[in-house]
Amino acid sequence: MDWSRAPLWQRCRHALLLALPVVAAMISQNVMNLVDAAMVGTLGNAALAAVGLGGFAIFMCQALILGVGTGVQAMSARRKGAGRHAETAEPLNAGILICLIAGPALSLPLFHLVPGAYPYLNADPEVIEKGVPYLQLRILAIAFMGINWAFRGYWNAVDLARMYLITIVTMHALNIVLNFLLIFGKFGFPELGVTGAGLGTAIATAVGSVIHVGLGYRYARRNGFAAGFPGLATVERLIRLAAPSGVQQLSFSTTFVVLFWIIGQIGTREVAAATVLINIMLLAVLPALALGLTTASLVGQSLGRGSVRDAHRWGWDVVRLALVLLGLLALPMWLVPELLLSGFIHDPRTLELAVLPMRLVGLFMVMEAFGMILMHALLGAGDARRTMVVAAGLQWFAFLPIAWLVGPVLGGGLLAVWLAQGGYRLIQALIFVRMWQGLAWARRRV
Repeated sequence: MDWSRAPLWQRCRHALLLALPVVAAMISQNVMNLVDAAMVGTLGNAALAAVGLGGFAIFMCQALILGVGTGVQAMSARRKGAGRHAETAEPLNAGILICLIAGPALSLPLFHLVPGAYPYLNADPEVIEKGVPYLQLRILAIAFMGINWAFRGYWNAVDLARMYLITIVTMHALNIVLNFLLIFGKFGFPELGVTGAGLGTAIATAVGSVIHVGLGYRYARRNGFAAGFPGLATVERLIRLAAPSGVQQLSFSTTFVVLFWIIGQIGTREVAAATVLINIMLLAVLPALALGLTTASLVGQSLGRGSVRDAHRWGWDVVRLALVLLGLLALPMWLVPELLLSGFIHDPRTLELAVLPMRLVGLFMVMEAFGMILMHALLGAGDARRTMVVAAGLQWFAFLPIAWLVGPVLGGGLLAVWLAQGGYRLIQALIFVRMWQGLAWARRRV
């Protein structure tokens, strides 16, 4: 079908159908995080803070390698749009090779650095004791996480996101079971507490890579999967696309780690509350993220066909769809924040701290539709460098200094930090709108 001539409702329906498997997969991922938080939350504020801080610390440690997924998606989508179907898996081969080399090169030194570096992230001795082994175990699975993201980029690019759904649901179901067994020592397994959560997640991540490879052999062999070593030109081009995205991922994840450090200056109770707030926020924005990934593929395919007009229209059509979805998801955050929080926070004082920031999360949700969709649209067009500069610049030179000033320095507490975060996300969304309208992305070569 020629989507460039289709009416708005048909285009939105097409984007939604492509995004649904990605939404389901991502919901399963964040449900896993929330289940982990609920399990660990029964062990106290220090355990909850350790898992929250460790989760974003591992995101920071593996961020550079995760940019491979963005590069694979952009390159494979262009090839699909241009009708070069037999070559769409070549970028995936290159991505897997990069992960197999870079993963261990990152994991081994980071594993040994964690015990000395963790006290700089949080000074609470109990958080350090629980957090160090959790983070070390997660670090050992960096290569597998990179491979999973490379496959995610490929499946999204070729409109086979259901393969990602199959893998991620299986992987996270296994993770929940392993965490239950290893955190609480059920059915003869050792009772490892927070360490058990890290071990269960690491094992499930490796199993996810194995499932992806099996699906690749079945559904991507005719497109060049595992047909031999990728060409040097493909690897070099992938690195050029992945590097800015990886730096952006590193900046984004490091921002959360520094944010947890800033909140840690206020108190451990605030860190525990922030852990739950951020996990709920990330769960709520998943439809926008999934639609963003879908937009990246649709934009890349349109540019592969040579249609800049269609690519530009996809960005705005999906923004309209995301506005409706996120507006609906924001309603419970405004109306019943205590209900959302009470399943994860069992300390009444910690719950009280989180209520107003939860309402702010709902208030700022709608603008995420603009920021999230158009950021991924720009990445799908290959405009990764400018996107990285905007995102990283605002995070480091605006949001974090202001959060530190209004939070621990001026005594505004957790609420002031969340207000600063909302302001920064609004400015970022406006800049991405300007960039998308400028059309400079249409001249990028992928």
